[in-house]
Amino acid sequence: KPLRKMAEAFKDLANTLNSQTLMEVAPFSHACTLVSPLFRCLGIAFKFAELDYVAKVNDLAEASKSITTLHTMMDQDIQANCVRKAGSHTRNLLRVKRGLDMVKVLFEEIIASEGNSLKDPASKAYTQVFAPYHGWAIRKAVSAGMYALPTRQQLMIKLNEDEDSARTQMQNYVASCDTVILYIDKLFTSRDLGTDW
Repeated sequence: KPLRKMAEAFKDLANTLNSQTLMEVAPFSHACTLVSPLFRCLGIAFKFAELDYVAKVNDLAEASKSITTLHTMMDQDIQANCVRKAGSHTRNLLRVKRGLDMVKVLFEEIIASEGNSLKDPASKAYTQVFAPYHGWAIRKAVSAGMYALPTRQQLMIKLNEDEDSARTQMQNYVASCDTVILYIDKLFTSRDLGTDW
């Protein structure tokens, strides 16, 4: 049950943030790996997002072997003057955060919508989170891929959930993920890095 694992991992992260101020890289990157199967379930429309997301999460998992907290990781990139360079852990963290955000918006839209099509929820999530950072070619490819999305029912089957259990797990993820996303946003803004790049 990938949805349940995902929701539980983010609930654990949110609980950790409520009891301490620093987030460790290892549990964060582990929770993020549990989101990858969802991108896979969405098919071709989100293939580029899946590939990009998985690569960035793998980088953070690798970084966790030598860097304990997200704070330290960012501060090291700032000292090395490589925050915005391709491949920097901080830049990868920002990209991963966008992936989490996209899934959060997707779940909010699925919860709020009726019907069997995922096209509207997925389009809204993509437009809100990723589209501002993508060039015309990628936006066009995603738009074409939206027609190949699974139906809501097919997604439930792939996730091994029924409508009620999926809704519960999606709501759990949305609530917990909000805490995690706000935390990461604060990490960026407190260092005057912004998140709009």
